[in-house]
Amino acid sequence: MEADGNLKWEGKATAKLLKPTADEVWPLLADFFSLHKWLPTIDTCFKVVDDGDGKSGGLVRHCAASPRGGDPAVRWCRERLTGVDAAGRRLSYEVVDSNMGFKSYESTLRVVPIDGGDDPGCEIEWSFVADPVDGLSCEDLAKYVAMGLQGMARNMESALTTQSDAVAAALELI
Repeated sequence: MEADGNLKWEGKATAKLLKPTADEVWPLLADFFSLHKWLPTIDTCFKVVDDGDGKSGGLVRHCAASPRGGDPAVRWCRERLTGVDAAGRRLSYEVVDSNMGFKSYESTLRVVPIDGGDDPGCEIEWSFVADPVDGLSCEDLAKYVAMGLQGMARNMESALTTQSDAVAAALELI
């Protein structure tokens, strides 16, 4: 895709969750400040800005990852929530600052039912549009997103399955 003569990277990854429904997964994803609970590559995520007017700034989170693989630097970014569509189970954000080389990065996460929503299971879609990042390829970024999303889906499914099992066990005691 060309924009103002500059190449933009685009990518999309998907991950299927076999047991939880889209309605069960959406609240986990919709909590903008809980990314560290689900994405295995993020160690911390917290709110840094909430100006309340929804126009300039809005909700901004700080996400960081501890050094890994011999890299001594803590990787971090600040991300602004740019849109939430609860009915469509869609959340969008953009990177506003980071030490990872992003000049421009916009992303959308969406939860969709499998087979029209009548059966358990859902799919999470993570799409992005970004300016090229020095030292990376679009393929590298797409692989990172896909790998992270698979881990996120596993963590969400595990948490929801454990929660469902605990509720079922409690109901058996009644």
